[in-house]
Amino acid sequence: MRAAKRKKLEGSGWRVADAREFLNLSHAEVQFVEVKLALARLLRKLRTGRRLTQMELAERLGSSQSRVAKLEAGDPSVSVDLLVRSALAAGATRKDLAQALSSKRRQHPPRHLLNRREVVGEDGGCSGRGDISNLQVPQPAEARGNHPRSHPLL
Repeated sequence: MRAAKRKKLEGSGWRVADAREFLNLSHAEVQFVEVKLALARLLRKLRTGRRLTQMELAERLGSSQSRVAKLEAGDPSVSVDLLVRSALAAGATRKDLAQALSSKRRQHPPRHLLNRREVVGEDGGCSGRGDISNLQVPQPAEARGNHPRSHPLL
């Protein structure tokens, strides 16, 4: 977020926070979300690397195209177990899984996610999309710590 925009928001009584702070997530919860997203990215990479459509992968998994789309998006209804089993069925090796989950890999998110920010406006709308570590949500200073411990990926 640009310094001028941050200063303007803070001057209006808003406080800019990252997703971890806003959702009151523990370090373990943030890591769990990152693991789930890494597995979802791996599945998409495997599918596109083999030049398969979501429908073709769904047939191999005995599932539906919409379920594959949910797997690749890290949808809340998808478990880590299902992501791992789907990646293995799509041809992933244990080494592929280990590389996808390595801390080195998580420290370097895909280029298209770098420097992306989200800001929630007074009307509740957002702009932009990015990974959880880059989410910034302004909130009134008096609202600190009053948010439920929940996140759709947990």
